[in-house]
Amino acid sequence: MTSNHSYNMDRLYEAVSSKGHVCVGLDTAAAYIPEAERRKAPSDAEAIWAFNRAVVDAVFDAAACFKVQIAYYEELGLAGMEVYAKTLAYIRSCGGLVIADIKRGDITETARRYAAAHFGGDFEADFVTLSPYMGMDSIEPWLAYAESRGKGAFVLTRTSNQGMRDFEYLEVTEAPPATPRRLYHAVGDKLALLAAAHRGVSGYGAFGAVVGCTEREEAAAIRERYANLFFLIPGYGAQGGAASDAALLLRDGNGGVVNASRSILKAWTGRPDVREDADNDFAAEAARSAVIAMRDDIASAVGKNP
Repeated sequence: MTSNHSYNMDRLYEAVSSKGHVCVGLDTAAAYIPEAERRKAPSDAEAIWAFNRAVVDAVFDAAACFKVQIAYYEELGLAGMEVYAKTLAYIRSCGGLVIADIKRGDITETARRYAAAHFGGDFEADFVTLSPYMGMDSIEPWLAYAESRGKGAFVLTRTSNQGMRDFEYLEVTEAPPATPRRLYHAVGDKLALLAAAHRGVSGYGAFGAVVGCTEREEAAAIRERYANLFFLIPGYGAQGGAASDAALLLRDGNGGVVNASRSILKAWTGRPDVREDADNDFAAEAARSAVIAMRDDIASAVGKNP
């Protein structure tokens, strides 16, 4: 069954077409903020809120979407979670798309409550990240929101961290005896079936996959195998992935967003004209320059990719 439903994934596809492939990660630690701004803010939470707004405003026209990692806000307690909620709401009020990087992976009633919390209410986002390793019943409760409200998710498939080989690369053989495949292939194959049943007008499934760009030699095969999955692509920049690596995971110039966080949020610290009294305007301008450079770098790599 192929749906003609319009999902947030279709909106993301259009955002990539018009703005490029950059997903700006607002994994904002207080240490990333100019010291002058931290001193004048009543708390680190308020300093992060002001910094996030400045960055969003500066990069909005050059970023396809934003990813907000909840851990950076949870560590600040209730004040941090208020900033998390305000950051999500601010991006969405501007007409932007936001991925809540929450990596939930529980089942049944617990999953339904997680879905209600992150696809509505104070913490409403357009997409979430999910962990699949308790099984597809950890994914399915979120699907109701795809059909009723267009929501989307990115499911951990082949990630970019050093420990990914501990489990994701294990070979699995299912009964009846079949050709062994890696565990991440088992996840991706299940997602591809799910995407076929919940496919939007852009041709991609409502739910996509997290696929890192740090293993270049596998990229083309992964993209070919999962043609109907939109990818959230980590690993660019600080983790060692290059634009040419990310481009191999794209399809016809679209089909994915490439995330970067620290290289954007901390871009101001590497500016030759940085001063002790640097403020959020200075940091946001540097973030914008970093996003534009990344966007153009990826676009150039896509143009060179046959």
